[in-house]
Amino acid sequence: MKLDYKKTFLIGFGFFASSLAWSLYNSFVPIMLEERFFLTTTIIGLIMTIDNFFGVVFQPLVGMLSDRTHTRIGKRMPWILFGIPTCAAAFILIPRARSLALMMAVIISFNFIMSLWRSPVVALMPDVTPSPLRSKANGVINLMGGVGSIIAFFVGGRLADWQGYNAPFLMGGSVMIFALMMLIFFVREADSRVHEDTKTPRQDKFLADLIKKIKEEHRLKKSQPPKNWQPGEKRSLFALLLAIFFWFCGYNAVETFFTLYATKELGMTAGAATTTLTLFSLSFVAFALPAGIIAGKFGRRKIILIGLVGIIAAFVPMLFVSNVTILRLLLLLGGLCWACININSLPMVVEMASKDRIGSFTGYYYFFSFSAAIASPILFGFIRDLTKDYSTLFIYSVVAFAGALVCMLTVKHGEAGTGEDHSEQLTEVNA
Repeated sequence: MKLDYKKTFLIGFGFFASSLAWSLYNSFVPIMLEERFFLTTTIIGLIMTIDNFFGVVFQPLVGMLSDRTHTRIGKRMPWILFGIPTCAAAFILIPRARSLALMMAVIISFNFIMSLWRSPVVALMPDVTPSPLRSKANGVINLMGGVGSIIAFFVGGRLADWQGYNAPFLMGGSVMIFALMMLIFFVREADSRVHEDTKTPRQDKFLADLIKKIKEEHRLKKSQPPKNWQPGEKRSLFALLLAIFFWFCGYNAVETFFTLYATKELGMTAGAATTTLTLFSLSFVAFALPAGIIAGKFGRRKIILIGLVGIIAAFVPMLFVSNVTILRLLLLLGGLCWACININSLPMVVEMASKDRIGSFTGYYYFFSFSAAIASPILFGFIRDLTKDYSTLFIYSVVAFAGALVCMLTVKHGEAGTGEDHSEQLTEVNA
C-alpha cells in the first residue's frame, strides 16, 4: 500500500481553510473585543468558547449524520458545499460589526456554520486512507493546516498593522472560497447511494477475480457476530480522549491569549504578536509529515509521549523569559513537539472505529477537543483576572500538558493495523 499524496494534498485544502480561519479568529477577535468594548478577560474567554460549544454539540452529531448521508456527490461533500461559502461570508463581516450585539450575532452565526462542515471535511481523509497510512496522511493534512496558520499569522499580522482588521478577515474569506473550488474540481467522493457490495467495477479478469474473493471474504466476515470491545480497549479509548482534552486545554489557552500576553507583557503590537506565532506554526508544518512517518515506524503512542515531554520542556522556560528572541526559539521547539502530538492523535482514535463509524469517532475526537476549548479560555480568563498577570498563561499550559502525559501513559491501543482488513482493501481496489 502506498499513500496517494496528490489526493491527500487536495483533501487537505478543507483543513487548510479551516485552520487559516481559526488562526485569524483567535488572534484578532480577543483584541477587538478588548479594544472596542473594554471587556474583562473572563468575558472574552467566555465569548471565545462559543465556537467550541458548537463544536461539542454539533460536530459529533454532524459526524454521525454525514456517515448516513447518501447523495450522488458522496457523504461529506454536501455539508462542505453548504458550509464553506456561508462561513466565508460571515467571517468577512466580523471586523465590520461596530456594535457588540451585531458582532456577537455574526460570531455566533460563523461558529454555528463552521461546526456543520468541519467533521465532514476531516473525515474525508480516513474515508479513503487505509489504517497503516493514516498517520502519514494526517501529517499531510496537518501540513496543509499549518500552512494555513502560517499565512494567517504572518500575512494576516502584517495586513492588520498596515490596513486594519478588515483586511486579514477579507483574506481569510477569500482563501476559504479558493479551498472550496479546489475540493469541488479535484476531489471526487464516491456516490454514497450505492452500497459497496452492489458496485460493478470494470477491471480485467485478474482484478475481477481478486475483487470477487475479497467480497466473499468480506461477506463472511460481516455474517459473523461483531467482535466485542475488550475492557482494555475501552480504557485506552477513554484515556486517549482524556489526554486529548488535557493537551487541547494547554494548546487553546496559548492560542487564544498569546496575542494579549505579548501585547500586555512584552509590549508588542497586535500584528507583531500575531506574526510571532508564525514560528510555532512554521515548525509544526516543517515536522507535520515527518511526525506521521516516524510514528508509522516507531509507534504513534511513543511519538506522542515524546512530543508531550518536549512541549513541557519548551513552555517551562517561558515562565521566566522576557527576551523576544528566546521566546521565538522556544515557540519553534513547541511547534515541533505539537506536531508529534497532534498529527498522531486523530489516527489513534479512528483506529479503534469500524469503517462505517469513522465519522462518529471523528466526532468523539472533536467532542473532547472542543470541550477543552470551551473550558480552557474561561478557566484561564478567570485565573488571569484573579492574578492580573498574563504570564500565568504558561503555568496553566504546562500543568495541562502534564495531565495529558499522565493519561497517555495508560493508553495501550490505537496503533496502526497490519493492513489486512479486507473492507479497506476493497475500498482501495474500487477506488
